[in-house]
Amino acid sequence: MQRYLLRRVVLFVPTLLIGSLLIFVIMRVIPGDVVLLIVGGEEEVQSLSQHDVDRIREELGLSDPLPVQYANWLWSMVNGEFGGRSLIDNESMAESIARRGPVTLQLALMTILIAWTVSIPLGVIAALYQNKWPDYLVRSLSIAGHAMPNFWLALVLIIALVVVFSWTPPIFYAHLWEDPWDHMQKIIWPALILAWGFSSSLIRVTRSNMLESLRQDYVRTARSKGLPEKIVIARHTLRNALMPVITLGGLELGALFSGSVILESIFGLPGLGQGIIGAASNRDYPVIQSLTMLLVVMMLSVNLLVDILYSFVDPRIRYS
Repeated sequence: MQRYLLRRVVLFVPTLLIGSLLIFVIMRVIPGDVVLLIVGGEEEVQSLSQHDVDRIREELGLSDPLPVQYANWLWSMVNGEFGGRSLIDNESMAESIARRGPVTLQLALMTILIAWTVSIPLGVIAALYQNKWPDYLVRSLSIAGHAMPNFWLALVLIIALVVVFSWTPPIFYAHLWEDPWDHMQKIIWPALILAWGFSSSLIRVTRSNMLESLRQDYVRTARSKGLPEKIVIARHTLRNALMPVITLGGLELGALFSGSVILESIFGLPGLGQGIIGAASNRDYPVIQSLTMLLVVMMLSVNLLVDILYSFVDPRIRYS
């Protein structure tokens, strides 16, 4: 187990390097020029001399060879600058991450808490009442949550709140310690939408693995010994059924982070996702690269955490 975890930690670094290289190359391939946006457009660029344009590129570091730009950005990611500064407003990435990171982290934690709290009990109920109305209801809700895109559901929800209830979420974002009520009105809707889609797969996997575990010999043995049904479900069935659920939960977190990028922009949450969308429209390379790289680090860390959780759920597991 220790050797496996050590190997995973060692592989963590080259995986990050490959991810950073892909992000850097993609950002240099997409069309657009940040200099045009800074000076105001093509007409303004044409009115400037080539010397002025070269000076702007030199100040932004865009005149350096691509390997040098990549090395400088990579070094800034590890020396505490987190990618340098924005090309548009000159804000340091450390300040931007400190401002936006807690918003995305809170949204993710609320989504995970809601999804896991709902999905596992519903999956167990659907398995215990197989082919009965609770099972049909739970499966219908999970299929609907899996089929509807997050951005479409968000737009429908906002329209329904406005038309039916004449209510909209607050326009301006307020921190939890400033105005808890306005803060929760702002963040609860994207958290519920993400949790619905996130829990839909978990419910179905929990149900199928519970049904498989209920048919195992050790469950029949436990029942034949006279153990209460609650003990059989909690200690013998559910614990073994959670293994695939944990695996899927770790993989679904990637979709959770990608979904938060769109929903933060729709609901006006000043998180990492909204920062990426705004930077993409301005071709702000350092912001897009750094925030995207931060999401990659979070996803890889979650995958490593899932592997560690395996040993706590099933102590029989030994990695060779």
